[in-house]
Amino acid sequence: MNISYKSPGTLEETRFEKIHSVIFNDSKKASLEVAHEIADLIKKKQKQNKNCVLGLATGSTPISVYQELVRMHNEDDLSFKNVITFNLDEYFPMDKDDINSYHHFMSIHLFDHIDINKKNIHIPNGSISTEKINEYCATYEKQIVDAGGIDFQLLGIGRTGHIGFNEPGSNYSSLTRLVHLDYMTRNDARKSFYGIENVPTTAITMGIRTIRKSKRIVLMAWGNNKSSVVQKAIEGEIDSNVPSSFLQKHNNVTFVLDEAASDSLTRIKSPWRTGSCDWNEELKAKAVAWLCEQTKKSILNLTESDYNEYNLSELLISKSYYDLNLDFYKRLHRSITGWPGGKPDSDDKVRPERSSPAKKRVIIFSPHPDDDVISMGGTFDRLVSQGHEVHIVYQTSGNIAVNNSDVLKVLEVTRSAFPNSKCENKELINMLKGNNEILNNPEVRKIAGIIREKESLAATRFFGIPDSQVHFLKLPFYETGTVKKNIPTAIDFNITRDIITNLKPHQIYAAGDLADPHGTHKVCLDIFLSVLDDLKNKSFMKDCWVWLYRGAWHEWPIHLIDMAVPMSPNQVLRKRKAIFYHQTQKDNVMFQGDDNREFWVRTEDRNRAIAKKFRDIGMSDYTAIETFKRYHF
Repeated sequence: MNISYKSPGTLEETRFEKIHSVIFNDSKKASLEVAHEIADLIKKKQKQNKNCVLGLATGSTPISVYQELVRMHNEDDLSFKNVITFNLDEYFPMDKDDINSYHHFMSIHLFDHIDINKKNIHIPNGSISTEKINEYCATYEKQIVDAGGIDFQLLGIGRTGHIGFNEPGSNYSSLTRLVHLDYMTRNDARKSFYGIENVPTTAITMGIRTIRKSKRIVLMAWGNNKSSVVQKAIEGEIDSNVPSSFLQKHNNVTFVLDEAASDSLTRIKSPWRTGSCDWNEELKAKAVAWLCEQTKKSILNLTESDYNEYNLSELLISKSYYDLNLDFYKRLHRSITGWPGGKPDSDDKVRPERSSPAKKRVIIFSPHPDDDVISMGGTFDRLVSQGHEVHIVYQTSGNIAVNNSDVLKVLEVTRSAFPNSKCENKELINMLKGNNEILNNPEVRKIAGIIREKESLAATRFFGIPDSQVHFLKLPFYETGTVKKNIPTAIDFNITRDIITNLKPHQIYAAGDLADPHGTHKVCLDIFLSVLDDLKNKSFMKDCWVWLYRGAWHEWPIHLIDMAVPMSPNQVLRKRKAIFYHQTQKDNVMFQGDDNREFWVRTEDRNRAIAKKFRDIGMSDYTAIETFKRYHF
């Protein structure tokens, strides 16, 4: 797909957009296109015997771009000898050798692997004295000018709308300077720093004006959690509270997005507002659900006037408003079931799952030890109580999400309970006392992994699952002892393939929450889907259906729901109790994100909210609902 600049808003479908944007179905493919544009520019400049000046970004978003540039250097003889680089920003204060410094990031992801002249690398110095900051920033600006200006600027975007570290309130004409970081920005970085309290409150950043002077700008954004701010930047008014919106005034900028990040754009969220649509059944359902939301009416109360008023008259060409309403009502009503494994001796056409075989062998894949009960604890409980053979498969150990204090508690209890034991672990106990950092220590991580296993077994036993049906894969890609994970290898794929092949399931549930495309959930899903593609022609897979659930952060849009499993008040309490067995993840969560509520509160609120949506749209009144989307392979 070509990402070359095109004037925004010239086509009917993009008429709401003020910045050129290109949408990919996969962030990896998008990254390759960006990398190849950079490579082509480098080569063009080489032929002209000129330097190529690149503005570079950090964070998880551009990693795949840098990987491809390194590959092209190693395999395609791409040289960087004519390249001069200027990085956008750096934390302050920050030592260059610190593992969280952007000097370190750029070295491990790019500079250590290419033939760039080290004198041509410019990254803001986070160790400069406060007294010299202003002078230093002015010099950084001059270095960019002396290099001939930035030919190509690579950007990411923060959830505050920041580019570089230009937080909300940044001035349109701002230059390189010291800035105070927004709470949300710091909170997003807490995982790398082992807690928000360790994240610097200030940073050095190129200014908005500095970025705007770049001859070409490409901004990349992945994941649903970026969709709202992407929409504001592309379609909203220019607003200092959304600094990325200033890019609307640049005449050569392209936003490169994956599908999740583009989800709030008008042409994606409500394409009927941008012109004629190719109306498949899913899009019709999306339109009717949207119309209910806009009019605050239930499905069967929508009128012909509602369709006309909200630009949906095109739907009325082939069907009456009454039939459209009824079709969506029946679709949604059919998704609701108290029998997630299928109801024996019933009509399959009125339920989302098959009635036979009456007793199914089920795999529930859980990326971390607790995602199963957090995301689908009520459904899990029903499957067991209705007699299905349920296997829980924990894909990773989740060991780095256990606080040192919890490991210390276990060690001290063991030492006190068994004073004559040979395993006194004095050194570990002393090391853990007062230490809040994630320790890359095999013994600590081993104990942390065991803790999470035992918590998981307590929860699965509560639901009535034999220990023999609980499987801990401990996929190697996760076992780095640090936040940064390895790229999955054949071992990860083989382990996943073996469990499916051995169990030969009739049903598989897997986490489909892709809010963070570089998180563990995404990696686990990619491994699973790849294995699924390998196995799809096996005879036992012909009888297997796959259902995707979402985690504690996001819910399936109502038009995408293929199965909705209601929960009674008692089932909600049982799910809550199962979550409580994961004690290390309850009160002192390491990676909680920007939502400070405990996981049981999050998931209950989410389950109650989707039940309210069903109620508002005209369905029965349920306490809470868990939802699933079928994956066809």
